[in-house]
This record gives sequence, structure tokens and C-alpha cells, in this order.
Amino acid sequence: MTLRATSAQEAALAAQAAGVQLREVTDLAGFVAVQHLFEGIWRSDPRNPPVTTELLRALTKAGNYVVAAHREARMVGACVAFFGPPGDASMHSHIAGVVPDQAGRSVGYALKLHQRAWALERGVDTISWTFDPLVSRNAYFNLVKLGAAAAEYLPNFYGGMHDGINGGDETDRLLVRWKLGAPRVAVAGAEDAVIALGRTADGDPVVGSVDGDTLLVAVPSDVEALRAKDSALASRWRCALREVLAPLMADGARVAGFDKSGSYVLRREWL
Repeated sequence: MTLRATSAQEAALAAQAAGVQLREVTDLAGFVAVQHLFEGIWRSDPRNPPVTTELLRALTKAGNYVVAAHREARMVGACVAFFGPPGDASMHSHIAGVVPDQAGRSVGYALKLHQRAWALERGVDTISWTFDPLVSRNAYFNLVKLGAAAAEYLPNFYGGMHDGINGGDETDRLLVRWKLGAPRVAVAGAEDAVIALGRTADGDPVVGSVDGDTLLVAVPSDVEALRAKDSALASRWRCALREVLAPLMADGARVAGFDKSGSYVLRREWL
């Protein structure tokens, strides 16, 4: 079976397992619904929505990806992506979200597998996207479940975002690239790892040592809840992660996975 056929089959099975139907959005009412869905998830300022109806219309007219997940008659998730530079055979997945009461039901996974199958049908071999590296569940989903590779640390990439998720925090992002045809690589073990960024008993970040071939860089278990409870501590985590993870990646350390302790696993690969 070809990669395209396998991917389409896996996408169909993932949608079935999640109990959703995935459909491309092509009409004005659908674009309005997607805009409202994202506004509700991000709890954004109505004057500055995550996407607009007009943008979604333009993206789909140009052949880009706007897909929504439905559970019966209700839209419960959506994803928007656009093609990269000509000749790169790439797409950038700009935004994806699932309504909070559907979390943990694999709707996001079904959306990503649908996106992979859709992209392969159109000759795309790489999908990139960014995520907040402080959000542990997204780190695990992107790096372990999907097998995307961390490519670059981007400090304050979008500037300040004053919505219900980012809470005015600086928008550091981790850029990942998902090679659609590459074999899955097992997550590196963390045996004999050196703690480059750890946690105190009170939940504060504590900088350790970067003198090792395998390094652990911790994040909070739930930074979104932490922002609401203790924004100053959340900001300290932002600064600490930026000061540790960004230079390690810039110096050539590879993010090899995300372990169950809630830490990035980095490997130095000496020549």
C-alpha cells in the first residue's frame, strides 16, 4: 500500500475513533463558524480574532487547507494551514483548536492525520507549525505522538497576545517540522541525563547544568492554569525556559523527545 493510501486509511480510522466527521470548509457560513469557534477557544478580544472570515475565504480560494471536525451537527474543532514557498513541497499549519469539552477525545489527532493525508495528496512532504513550548501536553502531542521534530526556538514570535490562553504572556514558540514520509524515530531515553532546567518543591524553575550529552529541560505541568493562579511564576518559567532551551538548540543540541516527567529530552550529537 502506498504512503498516500496508508495515510488516508489512518486518517479515516482516527476520525472514526474520535467520533467526528472531518470536512473541508468552503462556504461563508462555515467560515463564520470557524472564526467563532477559534474566538471561543482562545477567548480573544472580538476586535482581534485569531482568524477572520475574510482570511478564511481567501485562503480556501487559493487552494489552502481549512477543515472542521463535526460531532453530529456541532462543530467541535478546526484547523487552518497554507502552502509554503514554491518548490518547497511544504505547508505551514497556522492554527488548530478543539473546544474544551471535547479535550481528550482525540479530535486534534484526527485533524492532524486528516491534514497529513490531504497534504500528501497534493505533493506536500513537510508540514510545519509553532506551539508554546511551556505547554506540556502540546509538547508531548507534537514531539511524541505525531513525531514532529523541533527545528527552532522563536522568542516572542507573535508579540503580546492578550487572550484567555496566552494571558498577555510573551509568545515564545517552538517551530516543529513534520516529515510526512519519514519513518518514526523512537524517543531517546533519559538515562544518565543531566538536569539543565528543573523544578523546586514549590514549583519554581531552577537552572541546573548543561554539561552532559543527554539533558532534561522541565516545564510546568499546566502553564495555562499557572498563568491564572500565579502570573509572576508563569513569567519566571518563560524566562527560564528561554534562557536554557534556546541557546542549547542554537548550539546544536537536538530535541529528541518529551518524557513523562514533563521535560524535554535533548541530545548533544558530537561529530
